[in-house]
Amino acid sequence: MKKALIYQVLILFSFSVAAQDVSLKIEYPAVVIAGQQFNVMWTVNSGGGEFSAPPFNGFYKLMGPQTSYNSSTQIINGKMSQQTSYTYVYFLQAVKEGKYVIAPATFTLKNKTYASDSMYIEVTGNLSQKQNVPAGTNATGNESGVESSGSDIFVNLSLNRKEVYLGEHIVATVKIYTRVNLSGINEIKFPAFNGFLKSDLVTPPLTSLQQETVNGTVYGTGVVQQFLLYPQITGEISIDPVQISVLIQQKTSQSDPFFGDFFSSVQTIPRAVASQTVKVKVKPLPGIQPDDFSGVVGKLDLKAVLSKDSVNVNDAVNFKISISGSGNLKIAGTPVLKLSPDIEVFDPKISDDIKNGLNGTSGQKTFEYLLIPRHYGDFTIPSITYSYFNTSTDKYEKLTTEEFHFHARKGSEQNTGITVYGGVSKEDVKYLGKDIRFIKSGPGKLTKSANIILSKRSFYSAYAFALFAFLVILFFRREHIRRNSDLSLVRNRKAGKVAVKRLHTASVCLKNAQIDKYYEEILKAIWGYLSDKLNIPVSDLSRNNAVTSLIERGIDEERIKNLNGILDACEYARFAPSSSGTEAATIYDGASQFIKSVENSIG
Repeated sequence: MKKALIYQVLILFSFSVAAQDVSLKIEYPAVVIAGQQFNVMWTVNSGGGEFSAPPFNGFYKLMGPQTSYNSSTQIINGKMSQQTSYTYVYFLQAVKEGKYVIAPATFTLKNKTYASDSMYIEVTGNLSQKQNVPAGTNATGNESGVESSGSDIFVNLSLNRKEVYLGEHIVATVKIYTRVNLSGINEIKFPAFNGFLKSDLVTPPLTSLQQETVNGTVYGTGVVQQFLLYPQITGEISIDPVQISVLIQQKTSQSDPFFGDFFSSVQTIPRAVASQTVKVKVKPLPGIQPDDFSGVVGKLDLKAVLSKDSVNVNDAVNFKISISGSGNLKIAGTPVLKLSPDIEVFDPKISDDIKNGLNGTSGQKTFEYLLIPRHYGDFTIPSITYSYFNTSTDKYEKLTTEEFHFHARKGSEQNTGITVYGGVSKEDVKYLGKDIRFIKSGPGKLTKSANIILSKRSFYSAYAFALFAFLVILFFRREHIRRNSDLSLVRNRKAGKVAVKRLHTASVCLKNAQIDKYYEEILKAIWGYLSDKLNIPVSDLSRNNAVTSLIERGIDEERIKNLNGILDACEYARFAPSSSGTEAATIYDGASQFIKSVENSIG
């Protein structure tokens, strides 16, 4: 009997649920103020479906959807009914005044779609309030650029200047203003700052608020974040609003007349706020840009230092250029060197010590070049020019270094195999004269021999043997000429042997504590091997085309990485007297293993 009653109740419940019509209702304000934040709420009396919100054209969506669920069951006169509702809340902000129509939201359940009513919202602008206040004032002062619509909480994005040159720095400050108790900040969505190069400034965490007055109202204020912006395009640039979701403490019951707020309860509710759109006017740099313009806008100083004034041929000298000052130093271009073709120049090693602050970016950026003279003689590094735009004078200014000179001495030993000479020295051409002997005009003495070799059998046997030997020698000679006609193949076959000999020479230098010569022999072995094995002339051989050729021949990245490490270690270890024997032995083993692995892979 009980089971039958339960079945009847379940059947009635299923019928009541099935008979329930799905409806999608909407609640929203009909009139809002430009800049005002409001919420739109859709309620559907069924679950298990998919809700789709319309595009909020003409409004900023601050946050959403926030979803909540409510269910209630009633039994009246033995009849049970259940009501279920799902609520979807979106937080929006009005932008411009006017009348807007927003399309309906939809709810899809079991392949059937239900739609809500459209929204008709009028945005008015007669209550917007703006007041300019100097930044950093106390409770009796105001703050520059603060825009308030009379709300009890709002956020402001202010700029220290709104008209700048291209590349000139701007400080953007995000600040929150509140007249209600805040429990914390839940989420912050900063704009993308399109058109700017952005750097975050170190901002102390927001642990307390300071009192400031805006439009005669006292607010608790605090800086959320500061940014350093460098505009990269000219014209008027718009910065989108900052969107912040805060947690507000709100009382849930009235105060007791005897005990006051002692027994009142407080709940934390989320609330979304957003700043106004900010526009910046970016002016192009005036005048004609110099050919050596670095791209820096600010104030710079230029220095250059040459490590040596005398060096051996094929040894390196360091040339360091330092740029210091303030401005957008991160995008400072590389100085251009105009050197003799007899000097091999490596890509510069770039390092910087740059700090960001409220006054912009300041510090130093260094370009360190490695120069290697490939021929003996006197060399000159011409003066280097470097131009920038000075914002204090609104003019381009050119910096110039002095000329540098150094001498390259002849080495004690003649380098072969990998030395690249950029030219030849001039020598006198010597005339050797003539060495001609006159032909004799006399008849001379002629005698007839009694023994004629053609009459002997041994002559024909020797002739046949000589002919056979000649054919054999001719065959081997032609084969030898054919194999050695392609010099690249010959060098390819002998590359491993030549490299092993040079490594052996390097090991002897290491045993004799000749560290400089040891690293030189290691480099000769590696570069000579790569030139022969990859069929690349020494004059065209570089690290980039060597790596590219190794990859094309199937050499894996790990071995290429080891090669780069060995070359870097050798290049710098030659000029580092503190190199240890263990490090040198490790480099020797690495070079040997690399040559063996490539020899086995390429063959």
